[in-house]
Amino acid sequence: MAEFYKVHIQEIKQEAADAVSVVFNIPESLKATFNFISGQYITLQQKINDEMVRRAYSICSTPESGELRVAIKKVEKGIFSSYVVSELKVGDTIEIAAPAGRFLLQPEAHKNYIGFAAGSGITPILSMLKTTLNTDTTATFTLVYGNKSVPDTIFFEELNNLKETYSERFKLHYIYSRSEVINSLRGRIDGNVTNYFVKNMYKETSFEAAFLCGPEEMIKNVSKALESNKIPKEKIHFELFTATVDTDKVAQVKEGTTEVTVLLDDEVHTFTMEQTDDILAANLRNNIDAPYSCQGGVCSSCLAKVTEGKAVMVKNSILTDSEIEDGLILTCQAHPITAKLTIDFDDV
Repeated sequence: MAEFYKVHIQEIKQEAADAVSVVFNIPESLKATFNFISGQYITLQQKINDEMVRRAYSICSTPESGELRVAIKKVEKGIFSSYVVSELKVGDTIEIAAPAGRFLLQPEAHKNYIGFAAGSGITPILSMLKTTLNTDTTATFTLVYGNKSVPDTIFFEELNNLKETYSERFKLHYIYSRSEVINSLRGRIDGNVTNYFVKNMYKETSFEAAFLCGPEEMIKNVSKALESNKIPKEKIHFELFTATVDTDKVAQVKEGTTEVTVLLDDEVHTFTMEQTDDILAANLRNNIDAPYSCQGGVCSSCLAKVTEGKAVMVKNSILTDSEIEDGLILTCQAHPITAKLTIDFDDV
């Protein structure tokens, strides 16, 4: 179970037309708990309209800054994002959980990085590129950043300042889908755009790692282009906004019930659920405080291990084939397909 800590809001800064960054005032007693690696996220929890709501947001500050800051973009019908952008104030209290996530910068392994980000996908990559530039004077970072327009571009001013400060080591390229901007590309980040930079503009640069964050279609197209340009698959790291439903896995989910046994925090819980229901939702309805954040299959907070029976995930953009073979599942996307199922949240 994720433990949440009450902290105060230290700063709220407008970063784009519909996006803000939020700094949390972390007490000295919690500094160690909130140490993080660039690329990680934290889960925020707040009661909004009498409902407890959780959401995961990537950290945009750097570990060496001593600051814990996230960026939040208001999305249509987004309960949490609308609350933060429109109502949250400096001095308010909010609950946050310790940093987590698998989208990580490992600066000791590489020297030349390239990043592709769309919209709010810039958040974890901003932390990565600042850490790279600040901590390794021999490393370079090239960023291709897509948005609708300049007013929609989160961290526009900060990125431009970084470009001036690190002009020899940081290369910044904007691409806009709904406006013509001088010295910027028009369109969306896709395979052709990727080839333009990797195969042509930076053909003399050997990129040793790539970091991608944005919509699934962008991730697929960019990854394919990078691989075709001899960047190994294992060096291409990504984080998705959303994951696509796997229709083959959906077809495996049938009508029926399953007796589920759950191990969480060394306690055993048992309940019966419909197989058409997802395992996380069934846990929560049975008053089991299972860990979760996004509930969209993209953050890994709800990870558990199947130790008896079988379950299928209708979405998965995180777990590798070997991890799935080891029994790991994202409970927010998993459905039981056997009469009995045992899952362990502790052994992950």
